Amino acid sequence: MIEQEKHITAAVVREICGAVSDMTIWRWQNDPTLNFPKPIYIGRRRYWREADVIAWLNAQAEAA
Repeated sequence: MIEQEKHITAAVVREICGAVSDMTIWRWQNDPTLNFPKPIYIGRRRYWREADVIAWLNAQAEAA
C-alpha cells in the first residue's frame, strides 16, 4: 500500500507557523539561510508537504 503525502494550503501553513502573514511566508521562502520548504503549484494555488513544514519547524526549534 502506498502512503500518500498530505499537502496543505498556504492558510494552513501560516496557521501552523504561528498565525504569520503571507508576507512572512514569502520572506522565509526567499531567504536562503532559512531553507524554508518550497511550495508545489497546482494551477495557481500553492501547496506544501505537511511533513516538510513540520520538519522545518522542528529544525528551527532545535536551532533556537
